[in-house]
Amino acid sequence: MNYSKYPLMTLLASISLSMAALSGCSSKDADSATLAQPAAQPNDSANLDNSDNPNAFNVQASRNNGAWGAVYMSRDELRSPPGNIVDVSVLPTMSEDADIKKWDAKFENASAFVTKDGEKLYHDSCAACHMHKGEGAIGAGYYPPLADNSKMESKYYVISILINGFRGMPSFHRMMDDEQMAAVTQYVRSELNDYKDPVTAADVLQLRHANPPGGDASDH
Repeated sequence: MNYSKYPLMTLLASISLSMAALSGCSSKDADSATLAQPAAQPNDSANLDNSDNPNAFNVQASRNNGAWGAVYMSRDELRSPPGNIVDVSVLPTMSEDADIKKWDAKFENASAFVTKDGEKLYHDSCAACHMHKGEGAIGAGYYPPLADNSKMESKYYVISILINGFRGMPSFHRMMDDEQMAAVTQYVRSELNDYKDPVTAADVLQLRHANPPGGDASDH
C-alpha cells in the first residue's frame, strides 16, 4: 500500500512502530543492568524494598546522589540507601577544630563570660561593633560611638542597655552577671569617657529583672 497517499495512516503506522520499539526496550529481565533509576530514600517507608511497586524510587534522592546519566547499575544497587559522598572520617572533631579553640579561649570554655575584667569584656563583646577605641562605625548598620559620648554619664543608662539590649544590640541579661556588667560599664565610662564615679554590682541589681527581653527592647 502506498502510505504517501494516506498521511493519517502513515502517522498511525509510525506511532505503532515507536510503541513497539519502546515496549521491546522495557521488556528486560528484572535483575539485568539498567540505566540508573532514582534511588530509594532509607527513611521513606513508601519507597522501601518491600514496597508493592519495585520501581517506586525517590527521584530527588537520585538526583542528589548522582544516579542520573549514562551510569549502569543493577536494581539491587539502586535499592541500596544513598551513600554519603563526604568522607566524614577525615573531618576534624569539635575538640580539634582551630576556630572552636579560638572561641573557647575567648569565652574561657564556657557558654557565658567568665572574666570580671571590664576591659576584656568590652573587647570580647562590644568592640566588634563599637570598635576597640569606642569610635563606633557605619556599614551594614549604624554602631554609635561610646567614646566621648555624653550619654555614658549615666551609669544606669549603660546598665539598662546591657540588660535589655537596644535596637540591633542584643541583651546580655543571660551572658553577664551583675559584677561583669558593672565592670564593663565602668570601663566604658572611665576609659572611653571621663566619668570616674564607681559602678558596682549593687547598681546593676537595681535594674536586673527576672525576664530578659525576647525581642527588640526598643519595641517595648
